[in-house]
Amino acid sequence: MKKLALHWQILIGMILGILFGLGMTFVEGGSSFVNDWIKPLGTIFIKLLKLIAVPLIIASLVKGISDLKDISKFKNIGLRTVLIYVGTTVIAISIGLMLVNIVQPGNGISEETITKLTETYANSGGVQSKIAEASKQKASGPLQFLVDMVPDNAIQAMSDNKAMLQVIFFTIFLGISMLLVGEKKAKPLKKFFDSLNEVVLKMVDLIMLTAPYAVFALLASVVVSSNDPDLLLALLKYALTVVGGLLLMVTFYMILISVFAKKNPLWFLKQISPAQLLAFSTSSSAATLPVTMERVEEHVGVDKEVSSFVLPVGATINMDGTSLYQAVAAVFIAQALSFDLSFGDQLTIILTALLASIGSAAVPGAGMVMLVIVLESVGFPADKFAIGLALIFAVDRPLDMCRTVINVTGDATVSTLVAKSVGKLGKPHVKNWDDHYDEVK
Repeated sequence: MKKLALHWQILIGMILGILFGLGMTFVEGGSSFVNDWIKPLGTIFIKLLKLIAVPLIIASLVKGISDLKDISKFKNIGLRTVLIYVGTTVIAISIGLMLVNIVQPGNGISEETITKLTETYANSGGVQSKIAEASKQKASGPLQFLVDMVPDNAIQAMSDNKAMLQVIFFTIFLGISMLLVGEKKAKPLKKFFDSLNEVVLKMVDLIMLTAPYAVFALLASVVVSSNDPDLLLALLKYALTVVGGLLLMVTFYMILISVFAKKNPLWFLKQISPAQLLAFSTSSSAATLPVTMERVEEHVGVDKEVSSFVLPVGATINMDGTSLYQAVAAVFIAQALSFDLSFGDQLTIILTALLASIGSAAVPGAGMVMLVIVLESVGFPADKFAIGLALIFAVDRPLDMCRTVINVTGDATVSTLVAKSVGKLGKPHVKNWDDHYDEVK
Protein backbone atom coordinates (compact mmCIF):
# COMPACT_ATOMS: atom_id res chain seq x y z
CA MET A 1 0.00 0.00 0.00
CA LYS A 2 1.34 3.43 -1.02
CA LYS A 3 2.30 5.64 1.91
CA LEU A 4 0.28 8.85 2.26
CA ALA A 5 2.32 11.90 1.15
CA LEU A 6 3.73 14.04 3.98
CA HIS A 7 1.71 17.15 3.09
CA TRP A 8 -1.53 15.12 3.30
CA GLN A 9 -0.48 13.70 6.68
CA ILE A 10 0.23 17.21 8.00
CA LEU A 11 -3.04 18.57 6.56
CA ILE A 12 -5.04 15.78 8.23
CA GLY A 13 -3.23 16.52 11.52
CA MET A 14 -4.13 20.21 11.19
CA ILE A 15 -7.84 19.51 10.49
CA LEU A 16 -8.09 17.01 13.37
CA GLY A 17 -6.30 19.48 15.66
CA ILE A 18 -8.80 22.24 14.83
CA LEU A 19 -11.79 19.91 15.31
CA PHE A 20 -10.37 18.53 18.56
CA GLY A 21 -9.70 22.05 19.85
CA LEU A 22 -13.24 23.17 18.97
CA GLY A 23 -14.65 20.10 20.72
CA MET A 24 -12.60 20.74 23.87
CA THR A 25 -13.88 24.34 24.13
CA PHE A 26 -17.32 22.89 24.95
CA VAL A 27 -15.95 20.54 27.61
CA GLU A 28 -15.48 21.80 31.16
CA GLY A 29 -11.76 21.92 31.83
CA GLY A 30 -11.08 21.11 28.16
CA SER A 31 -8.81 24.14 27.61
CA SER A 32 -6.68 23.21 30.62
CA PHE A 33 -6.40 19.61 29.39
CA VAL A 34 -5.22 20.74 25.95
CA ASN A 35 -2.71 23.23 27.41
CA ASP A 36 -1.37 20.74 29.98
CA TRP A 37 -1.30 17.50 27.96
CA ILE A 38 -1.50 18.31 24.23
CA LYS A 39 0.28 21.65 23.70
CA PRO A 40 3.66 20.42 25.11
CA LEU A 41 3.94 17.96 22.18
CA GLY A 42 3.79 20.86 19.73
CA THR A 43 6.19 22.92 21.83
CA ILE A 44 8.75 20.07 21.81
CA PHE A 45 8.47 19.85 18.00
CA ILE A 46 9.17 23.59 17.56
CA LYS A 47 12.11 23.35 19.97
CA LEU A 48 13.54 20.44 17.95
CA LEU A 49 13.33 22.47 14.73
CA LYS A 50 14.97 25.47 16.42
CA LEU A 51 17.60 23.14 17.91
CA ILE A 52 18.93 22.20 14.48
CA ALA A 53 18.40 25.57 12.74
CA VAL A 54 21.80 27.06 13.66
CA PRO A 55 23.87 23.89 12.99
CA LEU A 56 22.07 23.52 9.63
CA ILE A 57 22.76 27.14 8.62
CA ILE A 58 26.43 26.86 9.55
CA ALA A 59 27.00 23.47 7.89
CA SER A 60 25.05 24.15 4.69
CA LEU A 61 26.34 27.72 4.22
CA VAL A 62 29.99 26.73 4.72
CA LYS A 63 29.49 23.81 2.34
CA GLY A 64 27.74 26.02 -0.21
CA ILE A 65 30.43 28.74 -0.19
CA SER A 66 33.35 26.31 -0.15
CA ASP A 67 31.86 24.41 -3.10
CA LEU A 68 31.77 27.62 -5.19
CA LYS A 69 35.57 27.69 -5.59
CA ASP A 70 35.18 31.32 -6.71
CA ILE A 71 34.27 34.35 -4.55
CA SER A 72 32.85 36.25 -7.55
CA LYS A 73 30.11 33.59 -7.88
CA PHE A 74 29.10 34.20 -4.27
CA LYS A 75 28.94 37.95 -4.89
CA ASN A 76 26.73 37.29 -7.92
CA ILE A 77 24.31 35.13 -5.90
CA GLY A 78 24.27 37.58 -2.99
CA LEU A 79 23.48 40.64 -5.13
CA ARG A 80 20.64 38.90 -6.99
CA THR A 81 19.19 37.60 -3.72
CA VAL A 82 19.05 41.00 -2.01
CA LEU A 83 17.63 42.78 -5.09
CA ILE A 84 14.87 40.19 -5.62
CA TYR A 85 13.96 40.18 -1.89
CA VAL A 86 13.69 43.98 -1.86
CA GLY A 87 11.62 43.91 -5.07
CA THR A 88 9.11 41.33 -3.78
CA THR A 89 8.75 43.17 -0.46
CA VAL A 90 7.93 46.47 -2.20
CA ILE A 91 5.33 44.67 -4.35
CA ALA A 92 3.83 43.00 -1.25
CA ILE A 93 3.46 46.34 0.57
CA SER A 94 1.97 47.95 -2.57
CA ILE A 95 -0.60 45.13 -2.89
CA GLY A 96 -1.58 45.61 0.76
CA LEU A 97 -2.00 49.38 0.36
CA MET A 98 -4.01 48.98 -2.84
CA LEU A 99 -6.44 46.51 -1.27
CA VAL A 100 -6.95 48.36 2.02
CA ASN A 101 -7.69 51.60 0.14
CA ILE A 102 -10.23 49.83 -2.09
CA VAL A 103 -11.97 47.78 0.63
CA GLN A 104 -11.61 50.37 3.45
CA PRO A 105 -12.25 47.83 6.28
CA GLY A 106 -11.66 50.44 9.01
CA ASN A 107 -14.69 52.48 7.98
CA GLY A 108 -17.02 49.67 9.04
CA ILE A 109 -15.81 49.44 12.64
CA SER A 110 -18.35 50.83 15.12
CA GLU A 111 -17.46 53.00 18.11
CA GLU A 112 -18.84 50.24 20.35
CA THR A 113 -16.43 47.67 18.88
CA ILE A 114 -13.49 50.07 19.22
CA THR A 115 -14.39 50.67 22.88
CA LYS A 116 -14.73 46.94 23.57
CA LEU A 117 -11.43 46.10 21.86
CA THR A 118 -9.67 48.91 23.73
CA GLU A 119 -11.01 47.73 27.10
CA THR A 120 -10.02 44.13 26.34
CA TYR A 121 -6.51 44.57 24.94
CA ALA A 122 -5.11 48.12 25.30
CA ASN A 123 -3.59 47.50 28.74
CA SER A 124 -2.66 43.86 28.16
CA GLY A 125 0.94 42.78 28.58
CA GLY A 126 1.12 41.70 24.93
CA VAL A 127 0.28 45.13 23.53
CA GLN A 128 2.41 47.07 26.03
CA SER A 129 5.47 44.86 25.45
CA LYS A 130 5.22 45.42 21.67
CA ILE A 131 5.10 49.20 22.14
CA ALA A 132 8.10 49.08 24.52
CA GLU A 133 10.12 46.92 22.12
CA ALA A 134 9.33 49.23 19.17
CA SER A 135 10.42 52.30 21.19
CA LYS A 136 13.68 50.55 21.98
CA GLN A 137 14.29 49.75 18.30
CA LYS A 138 13.42 53.29 17.18
CA ALA A 139 15.80 54.82 19.73
CA SER A 140 18.74 53.05 18.06
CA GLY A 141 20.72 54.73 15.25
CA PRO A 142 20.08 54.32 11.49
CA LEU A 143 22.98 51.89 11.08
CA GLN A 144 22.23 49.90 14.23
CA PHE A 145 21.09 46.90 12.16
CA LEU A 146 24.61 46.72 10.65
CA VAL A 147 26.17 46.88 14.13
CA ASP A 148 23.78 44.15 15.32
CA MET A 149 24.73 41.98 12.36
CA VAL A 150 28.35 41.61 13.54
CA PRO A 151 28.75 39.37 16.63
CA ASP A 152 31.44 39.96 19.24
CA ASN A 153 31.14 36.34 20.34
CA ALA A 154 30.35 33.71 17.69
CA ILE A 155 29.47 31.02 20.23
CA GLN A 156 27.08 33.33 22.04
CA ALA A 157 25.40 34.23 18.72
CA MET A 158 24.93 30.54 17.95
CA SER A 159 23.14 30.08 21.26
CA ASP A 160 20.42 32.61 20.35
CA ASN A 161 18.01 31.87 17.49
CA LYS A 162 17.11 35.58 17.37
CA ALA A 163 20.72 36.34 16.37
CA MET A 164 20.39 34.55 13.04
CA LEU A 165 21.97 37.42 11.05
CA GLN A 166 25.03 37.27 13.32
CA VAL A 167 25.35 33.53 12.68
CA ILE A 168 25.02 34.10 8.92
CA PHE A 169 27.67 36.86 9.03
CA PHE A 170 30.14 34.67 10.91
CA THR A 171 29.47 31.67 8.66
CA ILE A 172 29.95 33.67 5.44
CA PHE A 173 33.18 35.11 6.91
CA LEU A 174 34.34 31.58 7.74
CA GLY A 175 33.36 30.19 4.31
CA ILE A 176 35.15 32.97 2.38
CA SER A 177 38.26 32.57 4.56
CA MET A 178 38.24 28.83 3.76
CA LEU A 179 38.27 29.68 0.06
CA LEU A 180 41.18 32.08 0.52
CA VAL A 181 43.46 29.62 2.37
CA GLY A 182 43.31 27.23 -0.59
CA GLU A 183 41.60 23.91 -1.20
CA LYS A 184 44.35 21.75 0.34
CA LYS A 185 44.45 23.54 3.72
CA ALA A 186 40.68 23.90 3.92
CA LYS A 187 39.98 20.25 3.02
CA PRO A 188 39.82 18.79 6.60
CA LEU A 189 37.42 21.52 7.76
CA LYS A 190 35.34 21.19 4.59
CA LYS A 191 34.96 17.44 5.09
CA PHE A 192 33.78 18.07 8.67
CA PHE A 193 31.08 20.53 7.54
CA ASP A 194 30.03 18.27 4.64
CA SER A 195 29.51 15.42 7.09
CA LEU A 196 27.75 17.68 9.62
CA ASN A 197 25.41 18.89 6.88
CA GLU A 198 24.36 15.33 5.97
CA VAL A 199 23.78 14.45 9.64
CA VAL A 200 21.67 17.55 10.34
CA LEU A 201 19.54 16.95 7.21
CA LYS A 202 18.92 13.42 8.49
CA MET A 203 17.80 14.96 11.79
CA VAL A 204 15.29 17.04 9.80
CA ASP A 205 13.91 13.83 8.22
CA LEU A 206 13.53 12.21 11.66
CA ILE A 207 11.84 15.27 13.19
CA MET A 208 9.41 15.43 10.25
CA LEU A 209 8.14 11.94 11.10
CA THR A 210 6.38 13.55 14.08
CA ALA A 211 5.08 16.59 12.12
CA PRO A 212 1.43 15.40 11.71
CA TYR A 213 1.10 14.84 15.47
CA ALA A 214 2.86 18.12 16.29
CA VAL A 215 0.58 20.28 14.10
CA PHE A 216 -2.41 18.53 15.68
CA ALA A 217 -1.16 19.65 19.10
CA LEU A 218 -0.24 23.18 17.96
CA LEU A 219 -3.57 23.93 16.29
CA ALA A 220 -5.63 22.38 19.09
CA SER A 221 -3.91 24.75 21.55
CA VAL A 222 -4.45 27.76 19.24
CA VAL A 223 -8.19 27.00 18.96
CA VAL A 224 -8.81 26.60 22.71
CA SER A 225 -7.00 29.87 23.43
CA SER A 226 -8.82 31.86 20.73
CA ASN A 227 -10.45 35.17 21.62
CA ASP A 228 -14.02 36.43 21.90
CA PRO A 229 -15.82 35.22 18.71
CA ASP A 230 -17.92 38.42 18.56
CA LEU A 231 -14.77 40.53 18.33
CA LEU A 232 -13.31 38.20 15.70
CA LEU A 233 -16.48 38.64 13.63
CA ALA A 234 -16.26 42.43 13.91
CA LEU A 235 -12.74 42.30 12.47
CA LEU A 236 -13.67 39.85 9.70
CA LYS A 237 -13.54 42.48 6.91
CA TYR A 238 -10.04 43.54 8.00
CA ALA A 239 -8.87 39.91 8.28
CA LEU A 240 -10.26 39.05 4.83
CA THR A 241 -8.48 42.08 3.35
CA VAL A 242 -5.16 40.81 4.72
CA VAL A 243 -5.82 37.23 3.54
CA GLY A 244 -6.91 38.51 0.10
CA GLY A 245 -3.63 40.39 -0.23
CA LEU A 246 -1.63 37.32 0.84
CA LEU A 247 -3.41 35.21 -1.81
CA LEU A 248 -2.57 37.82 -4.47
CA MET A 249 1.06 37.59 -3.33
CA VAL A 250 1.04 33.80 -3.81
CA THR A 251 -0.37 34.35 -7.32
CA PHE A 252 2.48 36.77 -8.02
CA TYR A 253 5.05 34.20 -6.82
CA MET A 254 3.53 31.52 -9.03
CA ILE A 255 3.71 33.82 -12.09
CA LEU A 256 7.44 34.30 -11.35
CA ILE A 257 7.94 30.53 -11.00
CA SER A 258 6.13 29.87 -14.29
CA VAL A 259 7.71 32.68 -16.34
CA PHE A 260 11.29 32.79 -15.03
CA ALA A 261 11.94 29.38 -13.44
CA LYS A 262 9.93 27.54 -16.16
CA LYS A 263 8.34 25.28 -13.55
CA ASN A 264 4.71 24.24 -13.11
CA PRO A 265 3.37 26.44 -10.24
CA LEU A 266 1.10 23.66 -8.90
CA TRP A 267 4.03 21.22 -8.87
CA PHE A 268 6.14 23.82 -7.05
CA LEU A 269 3.46 24.40 -4.40
CA LYS A 270 3.10 20.65 -3.88
CA GLN A 271 6.85 20.25 -3.28
CA ILE A 272 7.06 23.03 -0.69
CA SER A 273 3.63 22.42 0.92
CA PRO A 274 5.00 20.64 4.07
CA ALA A 275 7.08 23.76 4.81
CA GLN A 276 4.04 25.99 4.20
CA LEU A 277 1.82 23.91 6.50
CA LEU A 278 4.47 23.98 9.24
CA ALA A 279 4.86 27.74 8.81
CA PHE A 280 1.10 28.06 9.36
CA SER A 281 1.22 25.87 12.46
CA THR A 282 4.32 27.41 14.08
CA SER A 283 3.99 31.10 12.98
CA SER A 284 7.80 31.15 12.69
CA SER A 285 9.81 31.18 9.46
CA ALA A 286 12.97 30.60 11.54
CA ALA A 287 11.57 27.41 13.09
CA THR A 288 10.43 26.26 9.64
CA LEU A 289 13.82 27.01 8.02
CA PRO A 290 15.28 23.45 8.30
CA VAL A 291 12.19 22.04 6.56
CA THR A 292 12.18 24.79 3.90
CA MET A 293 15.83 24.03 3.08
CA GLU A 294 15.17 20.29 2.85
CA ARG A 295 12.12 20.74 0.56
CA VAL A 296 13.79 23.28 -1.73
CA GLU A 297 17.03 21.31 -2.12
CA GLU A 298 15.70 17.75 -2.36
CA HIS A 299 12.22 18.25 -3.81
CA VAL A 300 12.56 21.35 -6.02
CA GLY A 301 16.16 20.81 -7.14
CA VAL A 302 17.84 24.02 -5.97
CA ASP A 303 21.61 23.53 -5.55
CA LYS A 304 22.94 23.81 -2.00
CA GLU A 305 25.32 26.58 -3.14
CA VAL A 306 22.24 28.77 -3.64
CA SER A 307 19.77 27.51 -1.01
CA SER A 308 22.33 27.59 1.82
CA PHE A 309 22.68 31.36 1.40
CA VAL A 310 19.31 32.51 0.02
CA LEU A 311 17.04 30.70 2.52
CA PRO A 312 18.74 31.63 5.85
CA VAL A 313 19.02 35.25 4.68
CA GLY A 314 15.37 35.14 3.55
CA ALA A 315 14.18 33.77 6.89
CA THR A 316 15.78 36.82 8.51
CA ILE A 317 15.17 39.75 6.14
CA ASN A 318 12.42 38.62 3.73
CA MET A 319 9.08 39.39 5.37
CA ASP A 320 6.74 39.84 2.38
CA GLY A 321 3.67 38.54 4.22
CA THR A 322 4.46 40.57 7.34
CA SER A 323 5.13 43.75 5.33
CA LEU A 324 1.84 43.37 3.44
CA TYR A 325 0.02 42.87 6.75
CA GLN A 326 1.63 46.03 8.18
CA ALA A 327 0.48 48.11 5.23
CA VAL A 328 -3.11 46.88 5.65
CA ALA A 329 -3.03 47.14 9.47
CA ALA A 330 -1.57 50.67 9.51
CA VAL A 331 -4.19 52.05 7.11
CA PHE A 332 -6.98 50.05 8.83
CA ILE A 333 -6.09 51.56 12.22
CA ALA A 334 -5.93 55.04 10.66
CA GLN A 335 -9.36 54.53 9.04
CA ALA A 336 -10.94 53.20 12.25
CA LEU A 337 -9.59 56.05 14.37
CA SER A 338 -10.26 58.77 11.73
CA PHE A 339 -6.58 59.60 11.18
CA ASP A 340 -6.13 60.88 7.61
CA LEU A 341 -3.25 59.47 5.58
CA SER A 342 -2.00 61.39 2.52
CA PHE A 343 -0.44 59.78 -0.57
CA GLY A 344 2.96 60.83 0.81
CA ASP A 345 2.18 59.05 4.09
CA GLN A 346 1.43 55.88 2.18
CA LEU A 347 4.75 56.13 0.32
CA THR A 348 6.40 56.54 3.75
CA ILE A 349 4.66 53.32 4.86
CA ILE A 350 6.23 51.47 1.89
CA LEU A 351 9.73 52.70 2.75
CA THR A 352 9.44 52.20 6.53
CA ALA A 353 7.87 48.74 6.24
CA LEU A 354 10.67 47.71 3.85
CA LEU A 355 13.41 48.92 6.22
CA ALA A 356 11.66 47.50 9.30
CA SER A 357 11.33 44.06 7.67
CA ILE A 358 15.11 43.79 7.25
CA GLY A 359 15.73 44.06 10.98
CA SER A 360 12.67 42.11 12.11
CA ALA A 361 13.13 38.82 13.95
CA ALA A 362 11.66 35.72 12.27
CA VAL A 363 9.59 34.84 15.33
CA PRO A 364 5.89 35.01 16.22
CA GLY A 365 4.63 38.51 17.00
CA ALA A 366 7.53 40.46 15.44
CA GLY A 367 5.10 42.01 12.96
CA MET A 368 3.33 43.93 15.73
CA VAL A 369 6.62 45.55 16.78
CA MET A 370 7.28 46.56 13.17
CA LEU A 371 3.74 47.97 12.93
CA VAL A 372 4.38 50.45 15.77
CA ILE A 373 7.47 51.71 13.90
CA VAL A 374 5.42 52.09 10.69
CA LEU A 375 2.67 54.01 12.52
CA GLU A 376 5.24 56.33 14.13
CA SER A 377 6.70 57.12 10.70
CA VAL A 378 3.39 58.67 9.53
CA GLY A 379 2.91 60.73 12.67
CA PHE A 380 0.27 58.58 14.33
CA PRO A 381 -0.37 59.96 17.87
CA ALA A 382 1.75 58.12 20.44
CA ASP A 383 -1.07 58.15 22.99
CA LYS A 384 -3.22 56.10 20.60
CA PHE A 385 -0.70 53.31 19.92
CA ALA A 386 -2.26 51.04 22.55
CA ILE A 387 -5.74 51.59 21.08
CA GLY A 388 -4.44 50.99 17.55
CA LEU A 389 -2.76 47.70 18.46
CA ALA A 390 -5.77 46.66 20.53
CA LEU A 391 -7.92 46.96 17.39
CA ILE A 392 -6.01 44.19 15.62
CA PHE A 393 -4.73 42.15 18.57
CA ALA A 394 -7.72 39.77 18.58
CA VAL A 395 -6.97 38.44 15.09
CA ASP A 396 -3.18 38.86 15.15
CA ARG A 397 -2.37 35.19 15.86
CA PRO A 398 -4.40 33.65 12.98
CA LEU A 399 -3.14 36.37 10.60
CA ASP A 400 0.42 35.78 11.88
CA MET A 401 0.01 32.12 10.87
CA CYS A 402 -1.18 33.13 7.38
CA ARG A 403 1.52 35.73 6.74
CA THR A 404 4.28 33.33 7.85
CA VAL A 405 3.15 30.98 5.05
CA ILE A 406 3.74 33.83 2.58
CA ASN A 407 7.16 34.60 4.10
CA VAL A 408 8.24 30.97 3.65
CA THR A 409 6.73 30.73 0.14
CA GLY A 410 8.61 33.89 -0.80
CA ASP A 411 11.90 32.44 0.48
CA ALA A 412 11.39 29.25 -1.54
CA THR A 413 10.38 31.22 -4.66
CA VAL A 414 13.39 33.57 -4.54
CA SER A 415 15.84 30.69 -3.97
CA THR A 416 14.38 28.93 -7.05
CA LEU A 417 14.61 32.11 -9.17
CA VAL A 418 18.22 32.80 -8.11
CA ALA A 419 19.18 29.16 -8.74
CA LYS A 420 17.65 29.32 -12.24
CA SER A 421 19.42 32.60 -13.02
CA VAL A 422 22.88 31.20 -12.14
CA GLY A 423 22.33 27.74 -13.68
CA LYS A 424 22.00 25.94 -10.34
CA LEU A 425 18.45 24.56 -10.67
CA GLY A 426 18.67 20.82 -11.31
CA LYS A 427 16.56 17.71 -10.91
CA PRO A 428 15.11 16.91 -7.47
CA HIS A 429 16.95 14.24 -5.48
CA VAL A 430 14.77 13.07 -2.59
CA LYS A 431 16.38 11.46 0.47
CA ASN A 432 14.38 9.43 2.98
CA TRP A 433 15.08 9.00 6.69
CA ASP A 434 15.72 5.24 6.27
CA ASP A 435 18.02 5.37 3.19
CA HIS A 436 20.94 3.92 5.18
CA TYR A 437 18.91 1.99 7.73
CA ASP A 438 20.07 -1.39 6.35
CA GLU A 439 23.66 -0.47 7.15
CA VAL A 440 23.02 -0.04 10.89
CA LYS A 441 20.21 -2.42 11.82
